[in-house]
Amino acid sequence: MRLRDLGITLGSGTPGVYNAITDVPGVRVGHHTLSLETAGASIHTGVTVIEPRAGSAHLEPCFAGVHVLNGNGDATGLEWIREAGLLASPIAYTNTHSVGVVRDALVAAEREMAKQHTYWCMPVVLETYDGVLSDIWGQHVTAEHVTAALSEACSGPVAEGNVGGGTGMICHEFKGGIGTSSRVLSQEQGGWTVGALVQANYGVREELRVAGYPVGRVLADVASPFKGASNVGAPGMGSIVITIATDAPLLPHQCTRLAQRASVGLARVGGGTEDSSGDIFLAFSVGNRNLPVANHGHPGAPTTALQMVNNDYISALFLAAADAVEEPILNAMLAADDLSGCGSQVLALKPARLLAALEQVGWRP
Repeated sequence: MRLRDLGITLGSGTPGVYNAITDVPGVRVGHHTLSLETAGASIHTGVTVIEPRAGSAHLEPCFAGVHVLNGNGDATGLEWIREAGLLASPIAYTNTHSVGVVRDALVAAEREMAKQHTYWCMPVVLETYDGVLSDIWGQHVTAEHVTAALSEACSGPVAEGNVGGGTGMICHEFKGGIGTSSRVLSQEQGGWTVGALVQANYGVREELRVAGYPVGRVLADVASPFKGASNVGAPGMGSIVITIATDAPLLPHQCTRLAQRASVGLARVGGGTEDSSGDIFLAFSVGNRNLPVANHGHPGAPTTALQMVNNDYISALFLAAADAVEEPILNAMLAADDLSGCGSQVLALKPARLLAALEQVGWRP
């Protein structure tokens, strides 16, 4: 189930064919999910990868930018993006304690693919905390799981909810996880596509909003994993990581501006105000090709011809990014299933209950 299946639309933009980040040409997504109860541990975690272009990202980098709304989280590879404006690796989502193993596995995969052409690799890995539902201290994600996610990467529809890195995540005290959406601009606006993929693991129940309506205030009857429990933390703990992709030819500083607009989409749903949340956003553009590759000892031409979106046209991209971030957070919750682990149970946001809550606060289809 997705938000639009309920007749709820956000903003005035038009989604792409898949209403997913994979509507941006060349972008691929893969998941590997670990979800099992063993005699010694609850394991509900995994890896999600985003390939900006098929093949070696190091040999076909993209312009990119980063924005951190709240830094109570961790990531690898962002400093080089800030410095050079280049994304030269896949992007991976996982849990907090698996950032290192996922990063190392991406380095090994890049080395295997690029062989002698690779001088270095600094992969981008983003995390959110799944320790309420999963044995996070067991560090169950392995290099083989990263390889599996990469092998599953493809265009087309993207699985959402309890999948990949989002398997054990919680959002607004409901089951959260992976969500995605896209918007296609009109030809007058440039005709470009903007897509987003989120790993949603943040939020207080009463702050939840859908299409602007404060539904969280009337959903107190749905049990929260944090109420009455002393060993799982507090409501609002967690994080959200967001990747925005576009085929609009943006320069690095424009990608940073696009990444900042993820904050708008997050705020519409009721997030972005918790000290305990790591809210880290990345945006990249596939609109320029043949960007210079680090090729030490064999430099290429001294200049590169580029295109850029004029600022008179960039506001439409900002709006599309905000819409494309707002919707996948809700898609992640609606696609998720109830999940129990580590002695806790987290309930999914059921479509019928959401519609009833919307009607209680005045929404009409």
